[in-house]
Amino acid sequence: MDYGMGSPLWMPAFGIGIAALVIWSLLWKGLALWRAAKRGEKIWFVVFLVVNTAGILELIYLFLISGAKLSDFTNPKSDHE
Repeated sequence: MDYGMGSPLWMPAFGIGIAALVIWSLLWKGLALWRAAKRGEKIWFVVFLVVNTAGILELIYLFLISGAKLSDFTNPKSDHE
């Protein structure tokens, strides 16, 4: 079955999946870049800018290497504490 101008029926779902992957990747990349910059880790910062891994490398850095917890990103804290 076609969906419009000869496109397969699964095409809209594929586009939504790609959009979700982009949003997922940008979220984790942004958090990892922010944390690396805050910690002064220039090499990690550059790696995150250059390498795209759909958030996998960023998650490894955030939670295994830098020791972040999910609560670090969900609870608003003052930098002066």
